[in-house]
Amino acid sequence: MAQMSRDGEQVIFIVENNKMNFRNRKTLQTLTVVVLLAYTILLVYQSFSTGVIDHENMDVRTSVEKTRSFRQRLQRYLSRDQDLEGDLQNLDNPGTMASNFIPGEVTQVTMRPFMTELNDMFISVKTTKHFHKERLPIILKTWFQLAKDQTWFFTDTNDYDFQKMTNGHMINTNCSSSHSRKALCCKMSVEFDTFIETDKKWFCHFDDDNYVNIPRLVDFLGDYNPREDWYLGKPSIQAPLEIINKDKSSQKVKFWFATGGAGFCLSKALALKMMPVASGGKFISTGEKIRLPDDVTMGYIIEHLLKKPLTVVDQFHSHLEPMKFIRRDILKDQISFSYSKNKEEWNVVKIEGFDTKYDTNRFLSLHCFLFPETRFCPR
Repeated sequence: MAQMSRDGEQVIFIVENNKMNFRNRKTLQTLTVVVLLAYTILLVYQSFSTGVIDHENMDVRTSVEKTRSFRQRLQRYLSRDQDLEGDLQNLDNPGTMASNFIPGEVTQVTMRPFMTELNDMFISVKTTKHFHKERLPIILKTWFQLAKDQTWFFTDTNDYDFQKMTNGHMINTNCSSSHSRKALCCKMSVEFDTFIETDKKWFCHFDDDNYVNIPRLVDFLGDYNPREDWYLGKPSIQAPLEIINKDKSSQKVKFWFATGGAGFCLSKALALKMMPVASGGKFISTGEKIRLPDDVTMGYIIEHLLKKPLTVVDQFHSHLEPMKFIRRDILKDQISFSYSKNKEEWNVVKIEGFDTKYDTNRFLSLHCFLFPETRFCPR
């Protein structure tokens, strides 16, 4: 019995061992199948991925070529200065403009960020023969030296001496030398048309009694995109101007305008949109229609006709405000200054420097304060 018991136990042990071996084999077989399946999937994936990558590379090359071609055509479009009136509607409708340039499916384009430099500016100074000797010498001695290639003087006569001193940058507009509405609009019209013919990004107008802080102006414009519509300046009135629009049953029209006495700047994009009502002498006829001077006509065209708002810039200053209240510690942050004489009192920037007998408008002293390294400034 004992022997049989031992034999029974041995049989049971063998049976249990066989079951365990079977389970081990089953597990091993399962792992083998899993490994083979994974390896097969990997091979298929690699083969499929290679084909997709080759196809995508081909598409990327095509996309890059399309993008480069689009950029070239867009750059040519933005830089054109002639025959643009027919494209004004496209400028107002970005979708239409895009469809004109991109063949087939739309390509995503990342444009370079805009950047404003001194050479991107067209600076015009309105003057008259009566003020050539009185006002221009101080400008030529001071801030003009910082922007000689970018600054142009628009006058009403030929002046050989100043033509030479400005390096040929004096333009005879052939407008009247009077201070009448039509004469002012005539000069502004020539200024505008001359800018349109250039490749400059900004049109900045000033009068011959303005001092312009050139580095500050460049830095300031760097915050604005010239491909967008910008009308930058400072009004001289406390509320929008209200006039009667005779073309629409005596309807009242309200709009802001930047005073020309402080200066203002227009982006190229906005100037292009103005062409149908401002270029080719149309600025003069628009001014005659509303019977208002040049800076007001500019505001009428931009704010009322084009519905583009004035962006107020406090750093522009005209002689209509008291210059003495501009604090000395913020002078370097200002863009333009002016001066005037009321009876016996001068409205000028309050700044120490040269004797008032030689520097009545204080532009010499102001220039030396802003740029003390200038050769004629006291050390």
